[in-house]
Amino acid sequence: MRIAEVKRDTKETQIRVKLNLDGSGVGSFETGVPFLDHMLDQVARHGVFDLDVAAKGDLHIDAHHTVEDIGITIGQAFAKAIGDKSGIRRYGHAYVPLDEALSRVVVDLSGRPGLEFKVDFVRARIGEFDVDLVHEFFQGFTNHALVTMHADSLRGDNAHHQAETVFKAFGRALRMAVELDPRTQGVPSTKGSL
Repeated sequence: MRIAEVKRDTKETQIRVKLNLDGSGVGSFETGVPFLDHMLDQVARHGVFDLDVAAKGDLHIDAHHTVEDIGITIGQAFAKAIGDKSGIRRYGHAYVPLDEALSRVVVDLSGRPGLEFKVDFVRARIGEFDVDLVHEFFQGFTNHALVTMHADSLRGDNAHHQAETVFKAFGRALRMAVELDPRTQGVPSTKGSL
């Protein structure tokens, strides 16, 4: 069972994440950041993960700590749920369009955290949401899930569409990478470990 539950409590945030990598794409999101809830729902649905996220953060300051710490906690849950990575595909990629927007995400469950994030948003805010926080979310995730990720917005004239295509592609790329491959014996690495 590739399931994990992680709690993270700091002076800035209190977060609980439940993750089932072999779920059915259902989620529950109570982060206090409505746009992030919408994006996390995309990850669950397109990754076909069951994902529950409950967070309380210092939103009276801004959403930065909450969004970053949710990325960190989901990353920790992901690392815990994936275990030793035996039998997985390891690599995943996805292109996702939404109207005029198109994004690509490629992941490697390498054990080496790294983020290449090339998304030039066409505006600084989506409603009340600061688009800089998308990068912060993914930086927290990659650092704590120990994955390498490349995210590119290839085109788009609408910041909401740009963000949504990145999150959808992220879910789909992760789905591919964590999928169990019946032809893979052990860990998919010539080193014998990831």
